Amino acid sequence: MTPTLNPSLVELRKLSFGYGERTVLDDVSLCIPRGKVTALIGPMGGGKTTTLRLMGGQMRAWSGQMLFDGQDIGTMDQQRLYAVRRRMGMLFQFAALFADMSVFENVAFPLREHTDLSESMIRDIVLMKLNAVGLRNARELMPSEVSGGMAKRIGIARAIAQDPELVMYDEPFSGLDPISLLVVAHLIRRLNDSMGLTSIFVSHELKQTLEIADHVVILDNGKVAFEGSVKQVRESPDPLVFQYVNQCPDGPVRFHYPALPIEEDFGLPIG
Repeated sequence: MTPTLNPSLVELRKLSFGYGERTVLDDVSLCIPRGKVTALIGPMGGGKTTTLRLMGGQMRAWSGQMLFDGQDIGTMDQQRLYAVRRRMGMLFQFAALFADMSVFENVAFPLREHTDLSESMIRDIVLMKLNAVGLRNARELMPSEVSGGMAKRIGIARAIAQDPELVMYDEPFSGLDPISLLVVAHLIRRLNDSMGLTSIFVSHELKQTLEIADHVVILDNGKVAFEGSVKQVRESPDPLVFQYVNQCPDGPVRFHYPALPIEEDFGLPIG
């Protein structure tokens, strides 16, 4: 009998984490459904990039669990953590290509580091991954010779080089012109479906985000403000969700930082 797969590839259970004495995630529970594209959105400082770092085991939770395929990343030793990381791919916010390596060598890097594949096999895989992102003929270029949109696509090719189960994208649309943004957004969706991936991405570009996502999580002040489908997030009556999705300038997220009345600050009579 074939074992039943957990419908969630990644799950946070009552997870708390912070930096120093500042709590960033406070008793957070959420699920990343297997085979879907999940958008992790919300006001800045809500803990989105921190969540990706916890998923990759770069940091350990203060309390609670960070589960990948049912295994708690927080309790793993280095050997087990590295084994799990080989099942993940990551696109960093600014692509993070190695400046002194060609496009080909950037994509080949994880294959050389983590496999014993022959050079001919590595060559074939790299060219296939570059072809998947439309850049097979850019393989000899250096990172300084490519545009920002091309750099993002090269970063995606590197992220999928080892055929991961989970791909994490940190701000994949930042710094892109409208055409490049559309190309990268459609690429995330197409690769997820064609390769059977599970994808999670952090973004502030709401239009493209809600067009390609299946599942949406909104983080705010270290809490899950919303979790559900794109249809549900568009129809949510919650004031914060409504403000964020409709890009309203004021609401629960205030324009003015909390302060004394202006009259009191300037020593003027009140009333």
